[in-house]
Amino acid sequence: MFKTRIAQLLAGALTEEGIDAEEIKLLLEIPPNPTLGDYALPCFGLAKRLRMAPNKIAAQLAEAIAEDAWLAKVEVVGGYLNLFLEPSCYIAEVLGAVLTQGNRYGSGEEEGNIVIDFSSPNIAKPFSIGHLPSTVIGHSLARIYRHLGFNVVRINHLGDWGTQFGKLMVAYHRWGEDQAIETKGIKELLRLYVKYHQVAEEDPELDNEARAWFKGLEDGDAEAVRLWEWFRALSLQEFERVYRRMGIEFDSYLGESFYNDKMDEVLKTIIEAGIATASEGALVVDVGDDIPPCLLKKSDGATLYATRDITAAIYRWNQWKFVKSLYVVGVTQSLHFDQVFRVLNLLGHHWAQRCQHVPFGTILFGDEAMSTRRGNVIFLEDVLEEAVTRIRTVIAARNPDLADPDGVAKQVGIGAVIFNALAHSRIKDTEFDWEKVISLEGDSGPYVQYAYARGRSVLAKAEETDEAGFAPQALTDPEALAVIRLLERFPEVVRGAAEKDEPSLIARYCLDLAAAFNTFYHARRILGVDDTTQTARLALVRGVCQVLEIGLYLLGLEAPEEM
Repeated sequence: MFKTRIAQLLAGALTEEGIDAEEIKLLLEIPPNPTLGDYALPCFGLAKRLRMAPNKIAAQLAEAIAEDAWLAKVEVVGGYLNLFLEPSCYIAEVLGAVLTQGNRYGSGEEEGNIVIDFSSPNIAKPFSIGHLPSTVIGHSLARIYRHLGFNVVRINHLGDWGTQFGKLMVAYHRWGEDQAIETKGIKELLRLYVKYHQVAEEDPELDNEARAWFKGLEDGDAEAVRLWEWFRALSLQEFERVYRRMGIEFDSYLGESFYNDKMDEVLKTIIEAGIATASEGALVVDVGDDIPPCLLKKSDGATLYATRDITAAIYRWNQWKFVKSLYVVGVTQSLHFDQVFRVLNLLGHHWAQRCQHVPFGTILFGDEAMSTRRGNVIFLEDVLEEAVTRIRTVIAARNPDLADPDGVAKQVGIGAVIFNALAHSRIKDTEFDWEKVISLEGDSGPYVQYAYARGRSVLAKAEETDEAGFAPQALTDPEALAVIRLLERFPEVVRGAAEKDEPSLIARYCLDLAAAFNTFYHARRILGVDDTTQTARLALVRGVCQVLEIGLYLLGLEAPEEM
């Protein structure tokens, strides 16, 4: 908003030097202290280009723009040009935009398809806490890109193929019971899978049986196909229940198995392109001196994840001609995706540059190391249920007269788990600490939701007023201005989150806005003051609620009306 306007104003004074508004916009900063201005331009980066000292550049720019009506003043401090906006004009425009645009504030009119591959659990294995980051990061990115106008295709690339199914089929025929599987679902399949590995440690022959069962599945054996389809259907049923609890949906569930009959054609193309070589009976592509070759086919003829991902990428391009194709997968797979994208480049697919790996760290749940084979898996659904239970206890103590305690506990409890996974840079490992996750006081989802509910409570108590006609001069106190400055930043934060594929930028912003609003709430009386002041402060409260609601939605959280 004003950042763009300032950049254009300054660029106008530098037209002859060939410096445009976008370049200036990248240089503009928000000073750490409002006494230094609303915006600042450090002129050091322009000194070499303009062949002038930074302080002289700042002085010349100050003289050129000083008379603009919406600037209260400009100051030169060393090599910085500090710009102070005229408060009433600034407040009227920022808050007016929030109130007028409503839930479209910070949105855009971008065009094109964004394909996002996320969550992607293995069927017949439990949906664990380890699946949480990919699931919530991908879901949040989908909402962020849609807010900016893109058409988003959400893909759940299920792990529904591989030798693990042969192992499960062996376990089923040795120890399985149909009734137990139908009743307990994935948890029973996990029990069988763990038992298989326990026995296989003493009896390696089991692995030969497993390979034979999987070979039967690949060849279309009726019993193997029946079991695979059964296990897949049970798994999807379980996954979708968890997704529904979290408010997450997908546009496609095409998993690895979908690409089985498409890989031969892709491998043929790779061979004909002359980029593949045989190595000890295997098929590999040399993708550069800095990383290992990409293995596409083993010596026994078996294909790998890379083969399927290359095939899937080509299929997705043919289907959607994407602007971006994102893979929200753990950081441990960075080499894999580097190899895959390089193979696509060697094939001459220009769109390979649009494919991006969105890596993330792991969730540290105490000191427990999770392993499906050993069975010490923390089920995500159990974590969600525990969060809801704990939050229900917290809100019962704080607000025993809540109209819908169960509904609010669900909104806040599930939101707390999601927010904790998004609140920090995705590349970092995230510690799961129950006290921090459900806290209403710290850097948590409940803290943001409580600020929203507090604002809604104030609005509910107020008599109906024409907030659209608020007097901006009634909001020039430091606490209100701090909130206004944050409201102005929201559209830029949303775009930054998309450009960096980093939902944590929105999470941190929501925490900052909630904190600034709470400071305002405690410092300034909102109801029971003169009409002009009350109307203006109610307008600010409504603006905060509007932006917090959008921010929470983009993160995948709900906004409770009361807590």
